Amino acid sequence: MGCIHGTPWFVRQLGTHLINLIGDNAVSLREALRTAIAKVNNLHSGTCALNQEAVPASTVVMIRKRDNVLDYLVLSDNVLVLDLGVEGIQTVTDKRVEEVAGEKMQAALQGPTGTPEHAARVSELVSVQRRLRNHPDGYWVAATDPAAADEALTGTVNLAKVQQAALLTDGASRLVDSFGALTWAQLLDLLRMEGPAALIARTREVELADPIGERWPRFKRSDDATAAYVRIGQPTPVSHDRQPERVLAELRAHLRELRGLH
Repeated sequence: MGCIHGTPWFVRQLGTHLINLIGDNAVSLREALRTAIAKVNNLHSGTCALNQEAVPASTVVMIRKRDNVLDYLVLSDNVLVLDLGVEGIQTVTDKRVEEVAGEKMQAALQGPTGTPEHAARVSELVSVQRRLRNHPDGYWVAATDPAAADEALTGTVNLAKVQQAALLTDGASRLVDSFGALTWAQLLDLLRMEGPAALIARTREVELADPIGERWPRFKRSDDATAAYVRIGQPTPVSHDRQPERVLAELRAHLRELRGLH
C-alpha cells in the first residue's frame, strides 16, 4: 500500500470530515465529498505515496435532510433504499464497476470459495479494478482524487414522500440483490423491527449455510457489511406475507434440504 495508515484510518478521517461539512446546507454533497477527500490528502501527503494505485479507498452513501427535501449521494457499489410510500420503493446504486470489469468479476466467481484457484482469480480481479479505479473509462471511489466526487450519483427527493431509508454496503444488501432471499420491502421491515445488527446476523446465517458459494457464487464467503436505518415518516405496516423472518425461515429449511442431498 502507498499509505502507511491503512483503510480504517482513511475511512474514519473521511467520515469525520463529511459529517462536519454536510451540516452546512449551502454545501452540496458532491462539494462536501470533494473537500473531504482533499482534506484527508493533506493529512498524510507528507508521509504516504498517494500517487500509487494501491491506496486506501472507500465507497460512500449519504443522505441529508435539507429544509423540505432529502439530498442523497451514492459513490461506488453501495445501495440507498428509499421507501416513498404510495410511490413504492426506490433504490439508488452505482454499478459502474460491474460495467467495466464484469468479465473478470464473473471469472472470479467461478469455483468453490476458499480454494487457492478461487483466491488467485479474486486477486487478479483486484489488480484489474485498481487499474480501472478513478479513471474516465473505469469506475469511481473515494480515494485520493477529489474529482471522484463529481462522478457520484446524486439527487433530491421531496421529504414528505420519504417514509424510511436504508444505507447499505454491498455486503449488507446481498440478501436482496445477490441471494434473492428478501425483497427490499422485507429488508426494510427487518431493519425497522430489529435493527441493522439483525440484518447482518441474518446475512451471516445465510452465508454460512452456503460456505463455498455453491448456490450463491461470491468473491469471499462473507463481505464487510454496514447498514444504517433512518425512519422519517410512517412506514407501511408489516403484512403477514412481507414478514422477513418467515421468508428467512423458509430459506433456512430449503438450505437444510439441499445439504441433505449431498
